Amino acid sequence: MKLLFELSGEHPTLPFAELECVGRITDRHPQIAVAECPDPAATARLALTHTVMEYLGECAPTAPALAALLDDLALSTDRPFAARVKVIPSPGEYPSQLDLERLIGSHIKGPVSLRSPEEVYRAVISGDRCYFGRVILDGLRSTYESRGPATRPFFHPGVMMPRMARTMVNLSLLSPGEVMCDPFCGTGGMLLEGEMIGVRTIGSDFDPLMIRGSRLNIPAAALMLADATSLPLRSSSVDAVVTDFPYGQSVCIKAETLNKLYEGALTEIRRVLKDGKRAVVITHRDIRPIAGQYFTVLQFHEQRVHKSLTRRVMVLEKEKLADHS
Repeated sequence: MKLLFELSGEHPTLPFAELECVGRITDRHPQIAVAECPDPAATARLALTHTVMEYLGECAPTAPALAALLDDLALSTDRPFAARVKVIPSPGEYPSQLDLERLIGSHIKGPVSLRSPEEVYRAVISGDRCYFGRVILDGLRSTYESRGPATRPFFHPGVMMPRMARTMVNLSLLSPGEVMCDPFCGTGGMLLEGEMIGVRTIGSDFDPLMIRGSRLNIPAAALMLADATSLPLRSSSVDAVVTDFPYGQSVCIKAETLNKLYEGALTEIRRVLKDGKRAVVITHRDIRPIAGQYFTVLQFHEQRVHKSLTRRVMVLEKEKLADHS
């Protein structure tokens, strides 16, 4: 099914990269993507998407062009509906949102209800295009804002917020029923997001306090007190690794230096990961030269968190061995 996505504007690349877990992007503009998605219901797992719509068409960002598109569509509905228009800020002159909403309402046959619509038709103007669709899912962001880390039984400062943790899980392309490992699980934020989409999770940490806290936050997870450079897991036994590497010497690590930790952990992540599968690794500095010795670096994203912290997100792939049978 062809779907239209209105994306978060807080990062230039991550919202588009995340969409790969539900479909194939065929068109993109600032904060807008069109994608072919085999299972529209799966889009509910997305974290950096505001609204998911059935793609109905697109045109130039003018009232006459939108009117012509609506005439061609000849839409009608028995359900109360509303029209909404969003303009993604960019240089250029555009018709007023109110005028376009009235235009859409006048071209759809059916009862209008601005207060309690059962259907919403939405136009989004981005750059030189106006995209038009029928809303399938809305308000995805609110589900993450209502369950911040401070609401969990065990809290530790500096943890990743749920929306970003879910994004990291989605970048791994995990499917329900597959196995995910986080060898630096901390308070269990990544594991929790994996469980919420039906993934089987394994977490480990070298700090006993973190393991005890994770058991409170996610009782169903498989948790181990273990060194990330020597995991008690079989080789090629997990479908994805998603982890946030330690950022400073104040954290509980066994390696002599962070570089030694990175090298040892990446070696072990490669060992336990199945061929052709992904590891999503977050660090405080760019370690692509190190990671490139063990994996193919598919993606690299930078996210400024605050003045003293910029996250570097790498999506890595373990090469798939050729089948010579």
